[in-house]
Amino acid sequence: MKACTHRQDDLVIVYDADHIRHPSERLFDPGHWEQQCAVAGKAAGRGRVLFLDTEFGATVLKQYLRGGWAARVSRDRYVFSGFERSRPLMEFNILEQLSAAGLPVPEPLAAICRREGKLYSGSLMTRRIMGAEPLADLIDLRQGDPAMWKKTGACIRQFHDFGLVHADLNARNILVAEDDAIHLVDFDRSRIRKGDAHASRANLRRLHRSLKKNWPDRFRRHLEDCWVLLLEGYDAERAAA
Repeated sequence: MKACTHRQDDLVIVYDADHIRHPSERLFDPGHWEQQCAVAGKAAGRGRVLFLDTEFGATVLKQYLRGGWAARVSRDRYVFSGFERSRPLMEFNILEQLSAAGLPVPEPLAAICRREGKLYSGSLMTRRIMGAEPLADLIDLRQGDPAMWKKTGACIRQFHDFGLVHADLNARNILVAEDDAIHLVDFDRSRIRKGDAHASRANLRRLHRSLKKNWPDRFRRHLEDCWVLLLEGYDAERAAA
């Protein structure tokens, strides 16, 4: 990956020059991709997320949007404290580090931060993980699959050993690909801080709560058995290291 930066007035774009030769605001404009008939789908969530078929492959375009009470003030504006501290550029940077380390994450392609006085808005474009589905959507089919739960735990452990503190580790931010490879996504507000065992435990507690929330009532009795398998995979990865 060849990370480059394009600056223009109150706008900064970081991008992978190996795949994107001409970075511009149009790259992050949903209307542009709709005109090109390149929108392959949309995803629900706090951010506005589009699945695109572009000249440089299948991608995901995420616009950063605010939720909760803050959205009443501004849906897509954040307080500006420097381009490098903006959420899209920080997430791009973390993805770049994780990808370079060989961890299973979406490949970062580009991110933009637009300054508007004391506020900013932004978007992020990543490579799409084809054929992958959120763990939350697979519980019905996979709650009786010990290998998948152990793989999930082992994958999370790899990130924790690298020092990644995921800001929102939940059952929708864990993707299971067609070959059962596990990926983590959505690193907004995440950080890399090695040796933070407390944060790692907090990540696991958050995931446990998310699984409880998404677990079908008819399989409720299997929840803790699957959680034990996930922890076994998590601990086995540490022992292997």
